[in-house]
Amino acid sequence: MITGTLIILVLSLIIIFLVILAVMGPIIVHLPRFGKAPSGERKQRISRSPNFRRGHFCNLDDVELRFSWRKMRRVLRKHVFKKKKIALKPEQPLNMAKHDLKSLPADRDFYVWFGHSSYLLSLHGTSVLVDPTFCTAAPFSFVNKPFSGTDAYLPEDMPDHIDYLMITHDHYDHLDYKTILRLKDRVDRVVCPLGVGSHLERWGVDPAHIVEMDWDDVFDAGTSWRIVCLPSQHFSGRAMRRNNTLWASFLLQTPYGNIFAGCDGGYGPHFKQIGKRFPNIDLAILENGQYNELWAPIHTLPPFLGEEAVDLGAKQIITVHHSKYALALHPWDEPLQNEIYAREQYGLNLITVGLGDVAELHLTT
Repeated sequence: MITGTLIILVLSLIIIFLVILAVMGPIIVHLPRFGKAPSGERKQRISRSPNFRRGHFCNLDDVELRFSWRKMRRVLRKHVFKKKKIALKPEQPLNMAKHDLKSLPADRDFYVWFGHSSYLLSLHGTSVLVDPTFCTAAPFSFVNKPFSGTDAYLPEDMPDHIDYLMITHDHYDHLDYKTILRLKDRVDRVVCPLGVGSHLERWGVDPAHIVEMDWDDVFDAGTSWRIVCLPSQHFSGRAMRRNNTLWASFLLQTPYGNIFAGCDGGYGPHFKQIGKRFPNIDLAILENGQYNELWAPIHTLPPFLGEEAVDLGAKQIITVHHSKYALALHPWDEPLQNEIYAREQYGLNLITVGLGDVAELHLTT
């Protein structure tokens, strides 16, 4: 009798949960933080893109993430059921430096890393802020909290005038709703892949300030600045929508050096193609972290970090996508060890920048 009662109770709770989900789900996913799907003229432009096929954006050669229960079981055995617990987060708060970014010297070049894939480039006074996530890297703040000590910087700490806000794709850990709200009135241009402008417009960004780009598009910014939109091997999506916006890496061609701003993504032939097309990359900023063998097509596994750098032919390397969030089943500091391995195995000129530090760049020699 007790067992039967428990079964009825459990089933009742499941039914209640499903009913609540059915009622509240559509309301929740229409909250502003989830953005807005492309529509109208933007959707028409997307439909004309050679990278938009079968109703969604695709990687080169249609590479995609394929789920495998066999791989999933292997990963669970390897990580979840290990006797030794994986240190996904640091035991102690990390020491993050904090500097005045509003008065960086305009006659030199600087890089400031805020953890994960958020960083600021100040190139002779021209500011480029990439994938800033200063508020939350998830739809709701309790879902994905930053490591203790890594939240020293706020949107208000950024330069008073931001020349370029660059967004590589619309995942929450790269496009932060609340951060955009607090920065948008200080930004001259937002550079982003096709479709991402739909989110930005819903959040109040002036459409005249948005530069939406397809792979191989070039934005001539004047004063000898050019921004080239380039492929990445990844995916996109917010709420229940997936791959209705594009993902991209970018090449900044400036009088002070050429910088490859990589997007999340797996290793593929596009790195070598980019290296051949642009043989003078002074600095490449590459993903290194939040990987798993299940995600090999769309995130860089450690053995391929050096391969990417070599294929690009970059003179200097900086890695990002680590040291702030635990999004994968690897030790939080393993990416730092990957840097050491890549430097030793491939002889890379790899620059290690501390959290929050202002590192002066020497791009051209």
